[in-house]
Amino acid sequence: MVTSVHEVSHRIFQERPEILSPVFDLLGVPMPTKAIIEVVSGDSTEIRPLERRVDSVLRVEPSDGDSFMLAIEAQGRRDEDKAASWSYYVAYLQAKYKLPVLLLVVCRNRTTAEWAAGPFRCGARGWTALSTHPLVLGPDNVPMITDVADAARDLGMAAFSAMTHSDSRHAPAILNALAGALRATDEETSLYYAELLDLGLGQGQAHDTWRDLMKPITYFPGRGTFREEAYLEGEAKGQVAAILRVLELRLGSVPEEVRARVVGCSDPDTLSRWLDRAIVVTEAEDVFTDKDVETGAGA
Repeated sequence: MVTSVHEVSHRIFQERPEILSPVFDLLGVPMPTKAIIEVVSGDSTEIRPLERRVDSVLRVEPSDGDSFMLAIEAQGRRDEDKAASWSYYVAYLQAKYKLPVLLLVVCRNRTTAEWAAGPFRCGARGWTALSTHPLVLGPDNVPMITDVADAARDLGMAAFSAMTHSDSRHAPAILNALAGALRATDEETSLYYAELLDLGLGQGQAHDTWRDLMKPITYFPGRGTFREEAYLEGEAKGQVAAILRVLELRLGSVPEEVRARVVGCSDPDTLSRWLDRAIVVTEAEDVFTDKDVETGAGA
């Protein structure tokens, strides 16, 4: 099953092709910074019952004129069937487009990256008829970008670094650097990368850290901007729904006066206290009162 993590791992090259130049430098395959990048179909199916599809395929036309096809595969684990698939992709794309082909495999796991480097050979009786040598990006050759200034200079690589090292103990530092860089850029770009990482990090501690850093992205925190208010309003609505649902499940019904007071509150801190109490109270009205210490106005 194709997951959002898998999808984002290769789609970033389609949507932010400017990262190809620094990526190729990492791989020791220099490419001019100026190049025309065209996204082409990844469909490599020739016989209907056997469907084959490359994750991403780009036609790259560098300024030096040496055009080539770039097939990009995101690989989450070792898969012995990929040796045949990858060889097929390279041969098919070269035959179809009459251009040289490079295969780039993106991995987040060090062991998978070591395996994906191949080479994968096909032959018999000691003779190699076909050999596939993928280029591989993984934890060992993608830099950890932990400085805000470095992240700001290349947001695409900073995002790619965050996804590649999402399981590393350095992930929080990488994410903090990227978050700081996004606060210094334009709104459209910051929202793009905020959502890209939200999908691309998958589930886990790195994803939770990123969501905390992005709550909300605002250039004027605490100033009540429309973005900040929209976020707080959405958070409050979620808390209201949670309080009422907990009370209904535990107590069977919620008096109208209690319901009205909960719905009428928009302060996240107050609602958070009420939600904590909703889990333990025996009377719905008790969500508003700490039995030991009065919480003050609005509580």
